[in-house]
Amino acid sequence: MAFYSAESIRNKEITIFDTTLRDGEQTPSVSLTPKQKLNIAKQLDKLGVDTIEAGFPIASEGDKESVKSIADAGLTSEVCGLARVLTKDIDACIDAGVDMVHTFVSTSDIQREHTIRKSREEVQQMATQAVGYVKDHGLRCMFSAMDATRTDLDYLVAIYRAAEEAGCDIINVPDTVGVMSPSGMYNLISDLRQEISIPIDTHCHNDFGLAVANSLMAIEAGANQAQVTVNGLGERAGNADLAETVMSLKSIYGASLNINTEYVVETARMVERYTTVPITAHRPVVGENAFAHESGIHTHGVLENSDTFEPGIMTPEMVGHTRRIVLGKHAGKHAVRRSLEAANLNPNDEQLNHIIEKVKTIADKGKRLTDADLYAIACAVMHKPMGKPAIDLKELSVMTGNVTTPTAVVKALVNDEERVLSNIGIGPVDAALKAVTGIIGEHANISIHDFRIEAITGGSDAVAEVIVGVQDENGRIVSARSASADIVYASVEALVTAINMLLQK
Repeated sequence: MAFYSAESIRNKEITIFDTTLRDGEQTPSVSLTPKQKLNIAKQLDKLGVDTIEAGFPIASEGDKESVKSIADAGLTSEVCGLARVLTKDIDACIDAGVDMVHTFVSTSDIQREHTIRKSREEVQQMATQAVGYVKDHGLRCMFSAMDATRTDLDYLVAIYRAAEEAGCDIINVPDTVGVMSPSGMYNLISDLRQEISIPIDTHCHNDFGLAVANSLMAIEAGANQAQVTVNGLGERAGNADLAETVMSLKSIYGASLNINTEYVVETARMVERYTTVPITAHRPVVGENAFAHESGIHTHGVLENSDTFEPGIMTPEMVGHTRRIVLGKHAGKHAVRRSLEAANLNPNDEQLNHIIEKVKTIADKGKRLTDADLYAIACAVMHKPMGKPAIDLKELSVMTGNVTTPTAVVKALVNDEERVLSNIGIGPVDAALKAVTGIIGEHANISIHDFRIEAITGGSDAVAEVIVGVQDENGRIVSARSASADIVYASVEALVTAINMLLQK
């Protein structure tokens, strides 16, 4: 069911063009290896993206080989290469074996005069020649008038018409510097739709936080395709976010997409891991808080019927996410009782009130309450011993240095069986956590869901508070904390506590 949206888009087939592999590397401090690019391309193919822009082959031999490896990977998605309106750029795309060439040239006066120094007539001629060259080689062609939203409309129409007459398959309308308003984008695409018969694609930048809104307005006005990036990556403030654009089109507008939405979160986390650009907790659709609830009124409603305080037309299951009930100063009885029941703790009403009072006291001090904190409070109030730990840490040693691969060795009792395991990592904390998760072995398929370190005192001997969240194969999440001047030990202690709580649940 679509709410308050353009009826013309309902069931309309909209295609998704992903530029993460191109725009992701234009994000400051992001550099992907060829293997990572190929893995992301395979993930995008699994997600169901219609077209993947694999890169800019003329940029370097490495980029060309990377694009070629993606083109040769046998993906269902169409593979596209980027090229200026230059024969050598297009030849690089052809040599890489792409299915489509996306060729572009600056058309706004400010870019045309100050970057390529060509007249309008010269630019139009270069564009039509490039399109014709691509089509002569039997490939699909997309043409972009770069900085289209700052280009004189009459000239923009003229160059797009010329590209269409040259055999172009699809035109792209880029808001290159992110200056368009949603209403302005709607009007521009409406005007172009009356002049152009081939499909229209949009590429929106997020300088004013309007990239997704502008993309949706373009679709409402008659565009057929939206360019997006995973986690909104891209130069400056980034580009239209894939998850937000896709789920808006599917859930609000009721458009027809080829996207397998259950892999949206999985894809976002892969790209987060490779780029090291974190997904903020409050990021729509894929953020940690996207389906999290704390307020007593909210949690009560969600526990009874999730549609009460969630969109309903988009559920966590639809995107591969999980719903979380967060405990804090606004926690209500229903949320606390439900969380305790999951750990086989069933306090009476008097005990529950006492537990909630202690929870609120901790939260009022600005502390983030973890699951382990709640269980410890409940056991103390109920005079009930904590369950026997599945993992009993005995020894931890870490070796690191500027010429030494960080290595950690862990000795622990795992269900009363003594085990020793070593592992390496990119740092001592990473190595230690990998050793702990590895020592569990066949007992559980557990992964780290969340990891945070905060210094709570000053100086080089600062005490650090570490909060670790772990998740099992059923999507259950448990968090725990530890504080110590030794960050490695605090991290391991918090992880062991969280794993024990999860296994007890």
